Amino acid sequence: SSLAYLRNFPFDKIKIDQSFVRDILVRKDCQAIVRAVVGMAKSMEMITIIEGIETAEQKDAATKFGCDEGQGYLFSKPMPESRINHFLKERQSVSHAA
Repeated sequence: SSLAYLRNFPFDKIKIDQSFVRDILVRKDCQAIVRAVVGMAKSMEMITIIEGIETAEQKDAATKFGCDEGQGYLFSKPMPESRINHFLKERQSVSHAA
């Protein structure tokens, strides 16, 4: 999308498309774009969310490049709103047990 939107609207997060995640481990251009978006977001005091994370290696790369948050099948498949509270409680009890 147009970068002008970043100036004209009060965004607090930038989402990085999953198309860059698919090849983040092997393509230098994907890595460069992710780094550039993260750098721009940080300088504008915005949070970055990277979508489409399916493997631990992709998650590690996103973390290495400075992404703040991630989404994808590695964390959970899509679910109905009615299941979200149960899902979060399950994950919280697992993380406390570890």
